Amino acid sequence: MAEDKPSAPGTPVSPFNRTVQHDAKRLAILSQAARLFNYKGSRATTLKDIAENLGLTKTSLYYYVKTKEELIYQCYMAALDYHHGILDAVEERHKSPADRVSEFFLLQFDNWLAAFEGRGPHIAALLEIASLRGSHRTDVETQYIAMFKRLRQYLRDGMADGSFRSLEPTATTRALLGSVDWAFSWLHEIPAGQLASTAREAVDILVHGLYGGQGEYLPTSVGDKQSTERPVEGFNRQQQNKLKQDAFYKTGTWLFNRQGFDGTSLDEIAEQLQVSKGAFYYHIKNKEDLLFNCYNRSLDLVENIHRQAAHTEGTGLEKVDRTCRRIFYFQNSSEGPLIRYNSITALPMQRRRDILKRTDAANECFGDFLREGMADGSVRPVDPRIAQNLIAGAVNASMELNLWRKLDDIDAAAIDYFDIFFNGLLPRA
Repeated sequence: MAEDKPSAPGTPVSPFNRTVQHDAKRLAILSQAARLFNYKGSRATTLKDIAENLGLTKTSLYYYVKTKEELIYQCYMAALDYHHGILDAVEERHKSPADRVSEFFLLQFDNWLAAFEGRGPHIAALLEIASLRGSHRTDVETQYIAMFKRLRQYLRDGMADGSFRSLEPTATTRALLGSVDWAFSWLHEIPAGQLASTAREAVDILVHGLYGGQGEYLPTSVGDKQSTERPVEGFNRQQQNKLKQDAFYKTGTWLFNRQGFDGTSLDEIAEQLQVSKGAFYYHIKNKEDLLFNCYNRSLDLVENIHRQAAHTEGTGLEKVDRTCRRIFYFQNSSEGPLIRYNSITALPMQRRRDILKRTDAANECFGDFLREGMADGSVRPVDPRIAQNLIAGAVNASMELNLWRKLDDIDAAAIDYFDIFFNGLLPRA
């Protein structure tokens, strides 16, 4: 049988070229899988779902991929190849660090629009790296770290040539990526005709925060960080049970954030708390119920922080500042952690909608503070919906900052992390 030979440049691709056909089919599978993983989550998506969406049989799909984990891995590696390809392109086209940062993030938004319009493949949001095992996880993390370092170097180059303000580059890079990773959760609400302008406004906020011109935001005092823990009353059985449940939720949150839903076992949670599985089941129905309650516990804390900020004196921007830093404190202190939304797709759809409805309402508080800031002059004219979602994305990703740098002073780390948003919102020369 004759082998497929590479075509000369400019030569039309033969419809009989088996290599091209195979690559096109594989790309279609990865795109469809990415779309379903982004929407439903990997746990709720089966290989049968993917095959049916492509008009294939499961047997045909198995020719390209044997297991769902293998497919997740291939989707994530394809996504990282795409991101590195963007970095290659912007480095070839631009020398200026500001132009490189701007175009990188504009192209991230354009990818979502291209998939929506059918002119490009769906790219998997890298939500469940923690669920991968062995070499799969190592490969994905290695490529992600390489992408992170390339983007961070743009910031360092911009600070070196004076086009960017003095920033802590590692924290800022994590905040930038976190803010854009969250875009898949809210861009679907934007009319297609407004997606391009939405991308430009989002990037303007980020670049305004990097800009090396005059004027900088000076962080305010956040006041005392009130503890949520209360002394145990010896004969108050209800309080004791509440504290035990809260211990399960905190430990569950920590493990879900670190290992993903599928990678976390109830045995592991019981072992962490040094209790029996029977004690676990006395307080918690099952793992899904535990995850749902972990989200509700985190939202209780976040909503309380928003309420406190709303009732304090200060400008709108100062209220955004206090809220971000207090959430960061709860995320990274013994009071936390707060749940990261990477595991949201492990919940059944109705529970997921309930959590996302509460989350959207909490994020709207950022929008209220931004409108207040535009009225009092502390915030420049921006689209509050876009700004609040960028901030929410960074808040969600803030729990991982300790993987990238030390958090010796939690509040100082929070200021470094959110600096780009505070200065991106500030009216500056």
